[in-house]
Amino acid sequence: MTDAIDRIVPNSAPKAYDHGISFGEAFRVWLRIAALSFGGPAGQIAIMHRILVEEKRWIGEHRFLHALNYCMLLPGPEAQQLAIYIGWLLHRTAGGLVAGILFVLPGFLAILGLSYVYAAFGNVTIVEGLFFGLKAAVLTVVVQAVFRIGGRALKNRLMIGIAAAAFIAIFVFRVPFPLIILTAGIVGYIGGRSGSPLFRVGGGHKGGSGPMLADRDSALGEEMPPHARPNLVWSLKISAVLLALWLAPIALLYAYLGPQDVFTQISVFFSKMAVVTFGGAYAVLAYVAQQAVQNFGWLKPGEMLDGLGMAETTPGPLIMVVQFVGFMGAYRDPGSLNPMMAATLAAVLTTWVTFIPCFLWIFLGAPFIEQLRGNVALTGAMSAITAAVVGVILNLAVWFALHTLFADNAVWKAGPVSIDVPVLSSIVLPSLILSIAAALAIFRFKASVIVTLLACAFAGMAWTLMTGGA
Repeated sequence: MTDAIDRIVPNSAPKAYDHGISFGEAFRVWLRIAALSFGGPAGQIAIMHRILVEEKRWIGEHRFLHALNYCMLLPGPEAQQLAIYIGWLLHRTAGGLVAGILFVLPGFLAILGLSYVYAAFGNVTIVEGLFFGLKAAVLTVVVQAVFRIGGRALKNRLMIGIAAAAFIAIFVFRVPFPLIILTAGIVGYIGGRSGSPLFRVGGGHKGGSGPMLADRDSALGEEMPPHARPNLVWSLKISAVLLALWLAPIALLYAYLGPQDVFTQISVFFSKMAVVTFGGAYAVLAYVAQQAVQNFGWLKPGEMLDGLGMAETTPGPLIMVVQFVGFMGAYRDPGSLNPMMAATLAAVLTTWVTFIPCFLWIFLGAPFIEQLRGNVALTGAMSAITAAVVGVILNLAVWFALHTLFADNAVWKAGPVSIDVPVLSSIVLPSLILSIAAALAIFRFKASVIVTLLACAFAGMAWTLMTGGA
């Protein structure tokens, strides 16, 4: 397999690997990592570190952190990109492809199965109860993300100000998420170049400037593998192939179905999201939810929380929730196709345009990452973007709270501004109780996210069975 792929996109590396790790053994390890990749990016990165660095000793601490730092600079799920990066380090192009595909495959299949159940039996009492309970727990998980990311990103008043400005921009004035990220990046880049220490707060997972542990005892050692050295010809060839795989389906859909077709809209919209998803899935989900509900009509307001509950309780990147969004969008607008067939095709299309760019970013830039180290302007840009992401995630938490804790919302309008204002008389008491219980479990008793989600799901089912509906 490796030889066949490298004939298509040749690499300058020799055919033999000095590290002695067979491709078959790596395949089994990547499958194991994929099956255990619960708990969001922090949990997924921890699993990779435990298996690849501590248990297998295939890669050293220094190289692992260096690869992670690069992935944190990119749009998209950093855990999957880290898997692609390490897979490429071990077994060239084929290694990166296998590691990246296996990382998302279990989650894709799990969410696809749950989406079938949701579309076919969503109005059954026990299924309603399942997602009723999940919504309350997911709200707490998003609030936890605000505190977790804010704690490491908002190190000074300037970063707090950027976060606040981002929240006001998206919540009050409906400024598009990509514009917020672009503005924050420009501000941070200029601030970083100016030499201001206020912009040197890092991106979150960063390690120190030097190795924490020597890499000499790992399979890869401390020397750069031959195929990992910068090779502009290889990078351009593989990038051209991936770019064609990403954009060709979009162009064909646009040409044959037109810009208003649901498949064209899905391919274009989620391709844009793949380019601007800095700071993890939570940062972009509020924008996705607003567009899916208000602009495209793919989802009803509470359904984004249902999809997020699926993504939280299945392996793989949290951004897999977009697969559910695409599924439901085509299910409700199937055209001449059977609704389930259209939904399945849309789920595949959404996943394709979301994750193909991840391979592109790694294969294009990984051999040249040394040039990015110590760049103060880039550090400033990422610091500002991470701060803005905190404000955007806070908006997501508020948006979810309005659609979880209240049965209806009033909307206050002032000129171009419209703000959702909850009507206190419409509060859903069971949702409030479940949310408080989930918050106590996570913040007070340090329960795991998976345990909390499952407990709330069972509580939601029990409640709906007793009362006859959520």
